[in-house]
This record gives sequence, C-alpha cells and structure tokens, in this order.
Amino acid sequence: MIRLALVSRPLSESDLRLAKQLGVTDIVTTLPGTPLYPERQQGPAWEFLPLLHLRQQVEDAGLTLSVIEGYQLSDRITLGLPGRDEDLDKVCHSIHNMGAAGIPIYCYNFMAVFNWLRTSTTTRSRGGALVTRFDQRQLSHAPLTYAGEVDDERMWDNFAYFLERVLPIAEEAKVKLALHPDDPPMSPVLGLARIMRSVEAFERVIDMADSDYSGITFCQGNFAAMPGVDVPTAIRHFGERNKIFFAHFRDVRGSVPAFEESFHDDGKTDMAASMRAYVDIGYDGPMRPDHAPTMEGESNDDPGYMVRGKLFAVGYMKGLIDALRSPSGG
Repeated sequence: MIRLALVSRPLSESDLRLAKQLGVTDIVTTLPGTPLYPERQQGPAWEFLPLLHLRQQVEDAGLTLSVIEGYQLSDRITLGLPGRDEDLDKVCHSIHNMGAAGIPIYCYNFMAVFNWLRTSTTTRSRGGALVTRFDQRQLSHAPLTYAGEVDDERMWDNFAYFLERVLPIAEEAKVKLALHPDDPPMSPVLGLARIMRSVEAFERVIDMADSDYSGITFCQGNFAAMPGVDVPTAIRHFGERNKIFFAHFRDVRGSVPAFEESFHDDGKTDMAASMRAYVDIGYDGPMRPDHAPTMEGESNDDPGYMVRGKLFAVGYMKGLIDALRSPSGG
C-alpha cells in the first residue's frame, strides 16, 4: 500500500501535527543543522544518536520516518577531485548510522556544483499562483561555473566510483540508495554534464549493480520533463523490477529545454493513470508531493516548498488513491 508522506526540513513539531491532521503516515526530512544547499563541501557525518532522536521524535508523533534526503554529495565526490575518499568516508559513516538508527531510505542525487536549477521562480500559473520555470535559452550567455566544462564520461566514471564504495555499506546497513534524477533532466547545464537525465540512464544505473539496495527516487516531474517519456509506462518499467524506492508526486508543462511546474491536477501527465501504475505494481513505499505552487497569502520565500500547495496536493493524492480502491472506481 502506498504510504503518503510529507517533507519537513528542518523537522518541526508543527509539521508533524500537520502531517497527522492530513492523514499521511510518513515523514521525509534531513538531520538538524544540515544546510539545504550546502557550499558543495561534504558536511559532517551524521552520528547515531541525533539520527535516533530524529526517528523517535517522528514516532512519538504517531508517524514513521522513512527517508532522509538533503545530504548533498560534495564536488570532490561528484567531480572526482582530490579528497573524495575522505568525503566518501563521511557518506559511508552516515549511511551506516542511518541503518543502525532504523531509517531505511537515503534519497540522493549526483549533480555537481549546484542542485536543481530554474530560470524563474515567479512564473504565473492558475489563478496567479507562482511556479518555477526553466528555459535553457535564458542561460545561453551564462558563464561557466568554477568547474569549467565536464563531460558525460567523467561523471559516469565518478558515479561508478561512488557506487562501488558506498553500496556495500548500504547493503550491510540495510539502507536503500534512492537516486534522484538530475533537474533539469538535460545536458550540459552551464557546461556541466547532467547524466541522470533519461530512462536509459537509470537503466544503466540499475545494471551497474545487481543489488536490492540500489534504486530510484521516481520524481515524476523530472521524468515528465524528459522528452518523449510516458510517466505511467516508466513507473511500470522500473516498478516491475522493484527499483522504485521512493516517489515524488508532481507534474510539469512542457519538457526540456523549457518547462514550468504546475498544480498536481493541472500539468501534462495523466496523474490518475500514474497512480494506477503505482497500485498495479504493488508499490508500498513512501510517496510525497513535491514542488507545489506558491498560493495566495504565501511569501514565496522557499519556491516550490510553501505549505498551501502541498495541502492541495495531499488531498488530490488521497482522492486518487481512494478512487482506485473503490470497487466501482479506477
């Protein structure tokens, strides 16, 4: 059975009460003190007791802490720079402690220098709600980053090195590695290769390691932004291999090189068919709404992560699930 989740970063009692009131069962968060977008250096390793306290705080509220996301990999790891082994030691230590503390899923990405990127955070959507937009044409004269130009081969080599080092620790700790797509799913962006940009790329990741602990964060918005990808078909493709460990339920209009995010019921994807696909494959992992519009009365201080759009999304998701469960529905 799909386990609906809400993200709370940093974890707060207010968010836990809200999650319980919404009827979700799971929480996604990161460790207190970990910046959401670090300065591309590897943060300190997560220690056992803070992780245990985090899990216990969620359980004391009657919920389950199922996913840690937001522990960004350093540029030394993603770009294969001197010092990456030291940084990988911190990642391995953190994953080991996650397992010891009983937190089963680590959501990560392999984007170098910067994370998800948009060219607008104030695009008007339905009723004047604010959404994010990406348009590659607006970056045509943008300078390269400090890393210069980085090609696919280098990034794939660095990812293979990462996986070879970290996966055995994850298997021992029984922590699932759930790889998030690059956002936007195109390459290059500001001269940097973005390799996790297609269904074929994720097939390659899965084929690199025959392990129950290497899989996908199926971010629907990213797969929808990949040209030519049918989201329900992709869900079935990876779900039938039991490789979807975590799901981000969201949608977009358009696809790379230009797209904008949307309300969950107002994008290009057949969201009912997507939810049906999850049900048909027997997906029983956590699923959270992601990148919702900023609605009337909100500040847009954290584009994509304000509250009211998430409330709408959870209700919409619950409605889809209930319709599919109904003997006369779906």
